[in-house]
Amino acid sequence: MKFTDGHWQMRPGRTAHYATQVADIREDGRRMTLYAPVRRIAGRGDTLNGPLLTVECWSPAEGVIGVRTTHHAGSVRRGPDFALPGAGEGSGTVRRDGTVVELRSGELTLRVDTAAPWQLEFAAGGRVLTSAGARGTGFVTDADDRHHMLGQLALGVGELVYGLGERFTPFVKNGQSVDIWQADGGTSSEQAYKNVPFHLTNRGYGVFVNHPGQVSYEVGSESVGQVQFSVEDQSLEYFVIHGPTPKRILERYTALTGRPALPPAWALGLWLTTSFTTDYDEATVGRFVSGMAERGIPLSVFHFDCFWMREYQWSDFTWDPRTFPDPEGMLARLRQQGLRICVWINPYIAQKSALFEEGMREGHLVRRADGSVWQWDLWQPGMALVDFTSPAARDWYTGKLRTLLHQGVDCFKTDFGERIPTDVVWHDGSDPERMHNYYTHLYNQAVFELLREERGEGEALLFARSATAGGQQYPVHWGGDCESHFNAMAESLRGGLSLGLSGFGFWSHDIGGFEGTPTPAVFKRWVQFGLLSSHSRLHGSKSYRVPWDYGEEAVAVTREFTLLKHRLAPYLQRAAQQAHTTGVPVMRAMVLEFPDDPAAAALDRQYLLGEDLLVAPVFTDDGTVEYYVPAGTWTNFLTGDQVTGPRWVRERHGFHTLPLLARPDSVVPLAADDQHPVSAWADGIELRVHAFADAAERTLVVPSPDGPGQSARFHVRRQGGRLHIGTDSPHPWRLRLRGPDGPVLSHPAGTREAVVPYPG
Repeated sequence: MKFTDGHWQMRPGRTAHYATQVADIREDGRRMTLYAPVRRIAGRGDTLNGPLLTVECWSPAEGVIGVRTTHHAGSVRRGPDFALPGAGEGSGTVRRDGTVVELRSGELTLRVDTAAPWQLEFAAGGRVLTSAGARGTGFVTDADDRHHMLGQLALGVGELVYGLGERFTPFVKNGQSVDIWQADGGTSSEQAYKNVPFHLTNRGYGVFVNHPGQVSYEVGSESVGQVQFSVEDQSLEYFVIHGPTPKRILERYTALTGRPALPPAWALGLWLTTSFTTDYDEATVGRFVSGMAERGIPLSVFHFDCFWMREYQWSDFTWDPRTFPDPEGMLARLRQQGLRICVWINPYIAQKSALFEEGMREGHLVRRADGSVWQWDLWQPGMALVDFTSPAARDWYTGKLRTLLHQGVDCFKTDFGERIPTDVVWHDGSDPERMHNYYTHLYNQAVFELLREERGEGEALLFARSATAGGQQYPVHWGGDCESHFNAMAESLRGGLSLGLSGFGFWSHDIGGFEGTPTPAVFKRWVQFGLLSSHSRLHGSKSYRVPWDYGEEAVAVTREFTLLKHRLAPYLQRAAQQAHTTGVPVMRAMVLEFPDDPAAAALDRQYLLGEDLLVAPVFTDDGTVEYYVPAGTWTNFLTGDQVTGPRWVRERHGFHTLPLLARPDSVVPLAADDQHPVSAWADGIELRVHAFADAAERTLVVPSPDGPGQSARFHVRRQGGRLHIGTDSPHPWRLRLRGPDGPVLSHPAGTREAVVPYPG
């Protein structure tokens, strides 16, 4: 929210109060509390009739410093609050040197000079990262008695800001006004399904605003040298998180707010859906499934979208008997073909649903202040909302889903959760404004924990649209409703990369676009992009997304890239494990992998899939693509062609190739089985070695679907004109030294060491 009218004046009706100095300080060795008047104190009389801000500073984890500024501490805090599983006490130490007081945590230091004008200075590595200066700490009131706490942190020259959730606006957030407020706005506006009050910059730090309600950001868009964030509240809490690298920032942020669960490996395969408003029944589903098999396109998951239930009755979690008279038998038949099953759900109950009367009678639906059930006619006639703040309502809702799991369903697409009213009363007394964003967290958490309980650790999986901070713990998330053209494909990628820089490890999107019908060219290019994403789903709105509807070449492209993704499964599973243990996403913005390369700072049309494969999707009808190649010799994984960077490249690709480049000195594992995403990956594994420099070495871990204890390890080292390979794998393995068509060196089971010529 903008409060000022230019640099000098306030907007009409607004009055600002900023911390001006430290009037007093309390220390306990681990924390410090600053007392800051909002006007200069020259004598005792100045201490009367004016606000005094309380600024608490502490460290919840190494390399993280929290700041909580409070005006009136007596306000009622009704919640909800973000859970911070990684927060603790005692990570910082306070020391005083004359008038300077410092709070240190790891390499991060908060420095305050109590004798100088107000400034909170955050430093690490011998340099100042950012600071809250003359207008950096305070509050603003308006003519309607609304009270906004605000913080401002300085931006340095050339400093760029990323994150704030899955945002489809420009990738670099400088110059933007951003409201952290859940909305169902598609992918072509400033609204977002996944709003996260966390940003990081290219100067070695990130900032998490610990407030689940509306947080308004002005990112160099009000005061051009500042990131401002404000909330309508009496206190404002934020954490400065040191890196220094972007990866380390994400590690610390996700350690604080929760790391992503590890999705089951079967989810890496291709998903196909019925689409949204299309006509379908079991015969349609059978035709789709058999059609994929007949065309040699392996399918892993089949998804039933909304109309598996009867119209006007979403959600009652009952199969439409007109089109699915034998749901248990149908699901059993699909599972016999090796498929997993996903069904669409949402947290809304239509008035015609049998569950409406039951939920209203038992108090499971959100109510207005007068005790009536909140309802409206958007989406579903007479729609009500499940109150997940009630343990009984949560158990009631998940009990209905449990029945579906026992029928043979494996996972749920948890759609919606954004349009949450603020004129309601919650069971636990939560603040409606704070609950608007947080509702999706309770919704997805309830469903995910049910799946974990029923299916076991490592088998729980959602396909979720909405989220906020901490929601990364319940993967996977997809990008929402996009159009079916190249611009929408590019904006979807932009949103996914932004989400990845907000702590989310896994992300997908509707291959082919959701609204409208893609041209064959768009479909084929989107298939390439989709099958080089962490998770891959064909889905549409009013038209099907079966490949043969888009021509025989579309069938061939879908088959080729599905088989490629299956072969890449051990590589992708390793990247998934890294996301699970470190918070670094599978799909990585270039700035995440190359933070010291200025050319990578604003790239949003290419990404790293895992740590070693650069993907540049094609967004043009004629196959022209421009992309940036960082330093070193990169190898096209599909053609074997090499390109040496740093440089920009302009190429034209047919529908069977795209820029998919292997990193210099990389070793990429390929499974022998291209028909399934889950196989005995180490058995017959192929190792592709790319542009290994002399003295380069890499250790490669090939994961096992049976758990980390069954992993195989390979160590590859170049010495002169030879490669030395050592492994603990008892399985046969192969080595490919030159591109996809180069010679293959096969090694029988039990070969633990090999030395092969490598001319380079």
